[in-house]
Amino acid sequence: MPNGSTTGLKSEAQAYHGATLPAENGPADINHLISALPTILIGLSKDSKIVLWNSQAEIILGKTTSEVMGKPLQRCGIDWDWDKIAGGIRASQSASQPTRVDDIRFQRSDGEERYLGMTINHLAGDSDSKLGSTIIGADITDRKKLETQLQQSQKMEAIGQLAAGIAHEINTPAQFVGDNTRFFQDAYDDLIQIIKDYEKLMEQAKAGTLKTEQIEEVEKRIEDIDLEYLEEEIPIALQHTLKGVDRITKIVQAMKIFSHPGMLVKEPTDINREIEKTITITRNEWKYVARMETDFDPNLPHVPCFRAELNQVILNMIVNAAHAIAEANGDKSPHLGTIRIRTYHKDNWAEIRISDNGAGIPEDIRTKIFDLFFTTKGAGKGSGQGLAISHSVIVEKHKGSLDLESQEGRGTTFIIGLPLGAEPKEDE
Repeated sequence: MPNGSTTGLKSEAQAYHGATLPAENGPADINHLISALPTILIGLSKDSKIVLWNSQAEIILGKTTSEVMGKPLQRCGIDWDWDKIAGGIRASQSASQPTRVDDIRFQRSDGEERYLGMTINHLAGDSDSKLGSTIIGADITDRKKLETQLQQSQKMEAIGQLAAGIAHEINTPAQFVGDNTRFFQDAYDDLIQIIKDYEKLMEQAKAGTLKTEQIEEVEKRIEDIDLEYLEEEIPIALQHTLKGVDRITKIVQAMKIFSHPGMLVKEPTDINREIEKTITITRNEWKYVARMETDFDPNLPHVPCFRAELNQVILNMIVNAAHAIAEANGDKSPHLGTIRIRTYHKDNWAEIRISDNGAGIPEDIRTKIFDLFFTTKGAGKGSGQGLAISHSVIVEKHKGSLDLESQEGRGTTFIIGLPLGAEPKEDE
């Protein structure tokens, strides 16, 4: 790295760390230390010009120190999401504390699109200090890929656990659709035969050859097929068939939330409708142990969120609620518990409350339930990924909140908070 990049850094380091460097340590030592850091380190002057650009910044961002030194950060020639970075700088200055900004898209010189995570720290140093802020960052693309793989793994686990129930939910309406279709086929054959008989009677009547015996024969056939019964039952069977088809369609459409790969950016989402889809998918998990009650705010605005990931969180919560009730009452208990899902609008947040009157969560493990691979369920019931991923999705990806209220033996409520602003607190 050229020496120009460390001009004045010795005094800056002293001012920032509050320590006096040994006299024998010179700019070359500091230069070596900064170059050895495994993370991006960028220093900005008080007028937001680049005064420090370490070797990791050169490697990851594809710009040498000489290319960027002394330039404003937004004009250093990198194709990246500057609005996010600028928002983080403003937030750090306003709060006078470090601000974390994740998922900053940038494009490398080879054209590959990747993502950065940055911590921006505004330095309120003395008037002699030249350093106005520091940015410590890293390429988090590989981490994001691993998180995506973990989420996909958990999604597949959830589908595997629900597969038998979903098959049953589809098979039931499919069965009476099939039965009704066979009934229509038989009725159609009978009705066509009657129509043909009437056509013959009309031809004979026109020709003047119609006999009483022929009319009585047709009347007997109508009596045998019970035309009145068909007139009464065919409309009912049609109605049931259409309901069955609608039911199957609803289940299949709801299943699409799990085949969706997920969006890279948030999209306005009707969360009431998404919750309804997830209730449909999980019906076979809860219908034998609980009643489902919903209280949706009809005036709730669309919420900016990652739709597929949010649906996965809701699914985890509903399945956990059903398991908690089954644990409290016993799998074959005739007594049904209650799962209640409520949505409402509070200040600039949308909130979802998912409650059950199941076994509750013991106080000594409540701090662990969001830990990865922690589970109290038996073998085959869960891998301990669901709540950990739910916490990551809501708190980290959506910048929201995930809390719980629980009383052992009386039930649990999970409270999901989602900001209605696209990126809260980053550019305030």
